[in-house]
Amino acid sequence: MAVVVQKFGGTSVADPERIREVADHIARTVRRGDQVVVVVSAMGKETDELLHLASQVSKTRPGREMDMLITAGERKATALLCMALHDLGIPADSFTGSQAGFITDTTHMNAKILEVRADRVRAAVEAGRVAVVGGAQGVSTDHDVTFLGRGGSDTTAVALAEALGGVCELYTDVSGVFTTDPRVVPLARRMSRISFDEMLEMCAAGCPKPAMRAVEFARTHGVDLHVRSAFTWEPGTWITKKESDMEDAIVSGVVGDDSEAKITITGVPDRPGVAAQVFRQLADRGVNVDMIVQNVSEQGRTDISFTLPADGLDETEAATRELALEVGADEVTADGSIAKVSLVGAGMKSNPGVAATVFETLAANDINIEMISTSAIRISVVVAGDECDRAVAVLHTAFGLDAARS
Repeated sequence: MAVVVQKFGGTSVADPERIREVADHIARTVRRGDQVVVVVSAMGKETDELLHLASQVSKTRPGREMDMLITAGERKATALLCMALHDLGIPADSFTGSQAGFITDTTHMNAKILEVRADRVRAAVEAGRVAVVGGAQGVSTDHDVTFLGRGGSDTTAVALAEALGGVCELYTDVSGVFTTDPRVVPLARRMSRISFDEMLEMCAAGCPKPAMRAVEFARTHGVDLHVRSAFTWEPGTWITKKESDMEDAIVSGVVGDDSEAKITITGVPDRPGVAAQVFRQLADRGVNVDMIVQNVSEQGRTDISFTLPADGLDETEAATRELALEVGADEVTADGSIAKVSLVGAGMKSNPGVAATVFETLAANDINIEMISTSAIRISVVVAGDECDRAVAVLHTAFGLDAARS
């Protein structure tokens, strides 16, 4: 009898009807003979609503109290789902993160899991009951309630699968991981399998699901993931250690991300330690820098460009101007209308010419490249923001990823 950990996101339990549908899905899994543990997120947009409510009540919003508030959404969802399961004749028990044995560090709003003591969950399952666990929460070593942050429910599910020796199924509002966003490229295909490394690169490039930290946890602990639709029984995408076979596509997916911005510092003195000074101070201010490009030095001066999340552009631009004065640079310019387009595929490691095809394809479509970054299995380029969707579409076609037209 297999242990199956099923995670359902906020859209899957957004209203009473969907909660009953999820309960029916779980009941059918139980009747198939599996032992089931369920992880649920807060209903719909409830986490966002709680954050908004907190902003209306308080300016300080202490982290400890914010964690108490936000985790209430998952507790509500677990209790309601258990009620729906009981109506179907399926015995079920709800557990908070602390009751489920999630021990975390003391960081509020983005806690990290230190240990999972899943004794109560294991006992419930062995007694023939469905254990329904609130996602993205635990208890700190200081005995305070903690919130794991965005994507924490996926991580909760993976951690329980590892602790219980089970399979992890991540149910969402899409039927798996696609070669690109189907809303941008209607001919995008659902992948049957993708490696952990490829999935991590796609997450880093902007693919929103599954959560990157959950994939990292799964890779570290060897937990295979199955990303599936919450509304059908069709197979989804398996995320595993296995890399692409020789006959698989060179490129597995194309990801577009138009939520980035670019800052360029011109006339930077080209001497040891200047770049370290700039990026250390940006890191200390919490700036999440992505791509960095430094030009060849001319007459002892160089230019440095870097990308960052667009929602932090104004503050980072102001901070960078201060840093430019400190190091004796000439000028700082900012561009909030860029996009990063990334191609990911384990086949890149053994197939030359991928970069050339990328550049030729974009050039043939009159799309200018502003920055380039690569890894062993990823190529990322920065283009104008309004060219993002078109760049994704032409590259998707160029590498043979389009599904056959029906």
